[in-house]
Formats: sequence, structure tokens, C-alpha cells
Amino acid sequence: MTTSRRRPRVREETLRRREEILKAAMATFGSKGYHNGPLAEIAEQVDMTHAGILHHFGSKDHLLLEVLRYRDESDVAGLDGQHIPGGIDMFRHLVRTAFLNAQRAGIVQTYAVLSAESVTDDHPARAFFQGRYRTLRSEAVEAFEALCAERGVAVPATVRHASASILAVMDGLQVQWLLDPTQVDLGEASEFAIEAIVTAVLDPRPSPLGSLPVAAEEGGAASVADADADADADADAKAAAARPVEAATA
Repeated sequence: MTTSRRRPRVREETLRRREEILKAAMATFGSKGYHNGPLAEIAEQVDMTHAGILHHFGSKDHLLLEVLRYRDESDVAGLDGQHIPGGIDMFRHLVRTAFLNAQRAGIVQTYAVLSAESVTDDHPARAFFQGRYRTLRSEAVEAFEALCAERGVAVPATVRHASASILAVMDGLQVQWLLDPTQVDLGEASEFAIEAIVTAVLDPRPSPLGSLPVAAEEGGAASVADADADADADADAKAAAARPVEAATA
């Protein structure tokens, strides 16, 4: 009987300690990155030993992944089913998240630092971010498809580009805001970009940039380089043709 009474308390204490560790790790990884954020510093913040941290999470790699999951859970904590909604509500949720992020710089910085680090070889969070982006892109595509169906609009071929662009804009604005918060309004700028992309999907129009034949050609950057080389060659030819005339005139 005594044991059964103690178990809930022990469980509650364990969960509380784990959350303390996760918050400390989030702060440390956010300010120093994963590789430069020592477990000893995290342990000191929560008045524990290095071994105590490992007792709860097993390894530094596992702690990192739990920090990332903890961060993601905070985004959907107040949603029905704790899941991102579909259709137009997904894009409204993304806008609300951007305004919320403007009030929690620590969480945003942790995400920005770790997502940037994850592109390096053998980073323990690489698979996490690959999966996260794939899932979010897929959910955005589904949201666009549902929204187009609701509005009676044909789903444009650019819907996958639009889905990737929304995520890219949100993450890029977070970096700009972290670097210069007085010059970048994270919520307003994110809302503007998301509205523009959603509008472009629902009401596609000719690009105000006009036709871009170089971008459309196969080879991309190589085509630009070839065009520059051709221009240089033309200039050299004209200069060479002009030399005899100049000499004769002199």
C-alpha cells in the first residue's frame, strides 16, 4: 500500500526533473549549439551531476532529440488533438505561431541554431529535421489541396514550391529577427509572406518579373556562365576589329 502511494509522487517528480533538464538544455544548446553545449553546464543549471543527466536521458544525443520534440510539442499544446490543423486553418496556425515566437526568443534561437547545425555530416539531429521538414511540407501540400477544393480552384503545379517556400520564409525571418529584432517584425513579416504565398496559389497570375528564360533553361547557373562568356567573347571580338581602324587613323 505504501509503495502504491509513493509511485505517483515519484513519477511526478521524475517528470518535473526531466522538464527542468529539457529547459536548461534548450537554453544551453540555443546559446552555444549542440557541440559546444556541455552536459556539465546543463547539469549545473538544474543542480544535478553529469551522471544524473544521463540517468534521465541516456546520452547527449538522446537529450538533444528530446529537446527538439519538447520544442515541437509546445507549438501544438493548445490545439485539438495536439496536431496542426488542415486547410486554411493550417496557414492561420502558422501565422499565430510566428506571433507567438516573437515572445519566446529562447525557443526560436534553439531551433535556428540546431536546424542550421543539422546540415553538417553525422549530426544527431539531421534525420529529425529531414523528417520534420518532409512532414510539414506534406501537410502544407494537403492543406493547399483542401483549400483549393473548398474554393473550387484547380490545384496549381507550383503547390509543392509554395509549401517549401512558406517554411523557408518562416525560418529565414526567424534568423533575421534574432539578429536584429528592432528592424524585423517577426509576426507581421511572416503574416505578409504567408498571405502572399497562399494568394499566389489560389489566384495565380503572370509574374510581375516578366519572363526569365535563363532560369527556365536546363543548366541554371551554367547557362548564366555561358551567357557571360559569350558576352565577353563578343566584346573581345569587337575590340580586336576596332584596333586596325584606330592604327590607320593614327
